[in-house]
Amino acid sequence: MHSRSLALRSLGSLIQALPRSWTHPSQSGISFKTFRLTAPGQGISIVAMDASPPPTPPSRAPENDERRFKTITSLCEWVEDYHPGGYHPVHLGDVFNNGQYKVIRKLGDGAYSTVWLARDLRNDRYVALKILVSEISASTTELRILRHIAQVAPLEGATYITQLLGEFEHRGPNGTHKCLVFEPMGPTVNSMVEELPQFNPRKWGMKVRYPPQMSKAILKQSLQALAFLHENGIAHGDLQPGNMLFALENIDSKPEDVLRQKEDVQTRSISPPVQRLDGKEDKWAPRYLCVAQPLAPFTYYGEGFKIKLSDMGGAYIFTAPPGKPVTPRGLRAPELILTGAVNKSLDVWSFGCLVFELVTGQPLFCVSGPDFEDDDHLLDLTARFGALPDELFQHWKTSSLYFTPERKLFNCELGGATEGEEPLMVEMSSMEEMFDQAGPDLDEDEARKVKALIRRILQYDPAKRPSPAEILLDPWFCEN
Repeated sequence: MHSRSLALRSLGSLIQALPRSWTHPSQSGISFKTFRLTAPGQGISIVAMDASPPPTPPSRAPENDERRFKTITSLCEWVEDYHPGGYHPVHLGDVFNNGQYKVIRKLGDGAYSTVWLARDLRNDRYVALKILVSEISASTTELRILRHIAQVAPLEGATYITQLLGEFEHRGPNGTHKCLVFEPMGPTVNSMVEELPQFNPRKWGMKVRYPPQMSKAILKQSLQALAFLHENGIAHGDLQPGNMLFALENIDSKPEDVLRQKEDVQTRSISPPVQRLDGKEDKWAPRYLCVAQPLAPFTYYGEGFKIKLSDMGGAYIFTAPPGKPVTPRGLRAPELILTGAVNKSLDVWSFGCLVFELVTGQPLFCVSGPDFEDDDHLLDLTARFGALPDELFQHWKTSSLYFTPERKLFNCELGGATEGEEPLMVEMSSMEEMFDQAGPDLDEDEARKVKALIRRILQYDPAKRPSPAEILLDPWFCEN
């Protein structure tokens, strides 16, 4: 008994001697270790504290030797991006804006934000909560563009662009985050095709692509939205299927438990627990990551479905173009690749690529990376649409790896031919040949019209590309 009481008094003295800030270990980052004090004839388990807190991670993407966490293979955002300046850690059930918004489901994530379905407790409705990484929250152009649209054309804007309902700031361990409140929307055009009943269950050899009339309606509505933006002097800057959203059925009357995402690792709704490599608690990251669950079961995709453009994070006013657009690699115009030139027809070039992609179910340009990705893209461009004009070709600094001084193609191996071996030559297909090889579900006359439209849009000279309003007058879009 004497030994036991002595051990307890010693432990009490140790605890009293700790700094006051250590009384809440979850805030201080102190880790706990269990060990045994052995007294004659018995032992007692007590908890001791590892006094070294976890080091503050750098406010940037980590280097390989700076990784903090065990690898997570769930389809989520990269866990290492939870650092000062990065994502805000969110858990299901979290409440924002002084109790107004309760998070119940993850809708998606991107390089600069995570998006959540939340219940607006004050207005008895559901909203989409977009939480930006803190490093761009003070300078985001998205909010400025959305405010501009709401000011110059509020009704049209709500028709074509996902509607901004509110905004606020949230302070977290990784900084201050701008939070944008939007109307909730369904899945992206990228992912909704997987949900169509004709592709479930999936069968071997099945071509997963939208039916012709559906792809045409998606393209036409996206083009109408693009025409609206351009008429108001705004470029979208990131026109792609991932930023085209299907409208929902009315979900405001749905009970919360029908829409709520489960915290269940077994069903892969959330990731396994986030764990540091050093075993310490981490205040910059969430306890788990949520797997995105778009609202596909509540999305209307029948006749008369509605598409809106979203994510104006890459948008810009024509008179104030950005130095570095965010257009995806495979959708970039040749002048952007070679000279960095930003003009009002970059969206149009992207749209032309998307006509091919939505109708055939295949991308027009599959750009490998990261080594020689521009060379890969430019070689494909030359194959699909013919030789680059001299004013563009002269900017291709590595063209001699592939072309003779007379501009004859002699090698297709990225980075140049391997020394001592014959240059690699592969069969190159034009856009029309690729289109026909994909076998879209169109009759010969309609296929001809679509191919002519794509070639009309994807011209090397930006001045010759039609505007969105002019493309809407094309025979293919004017037909039912």
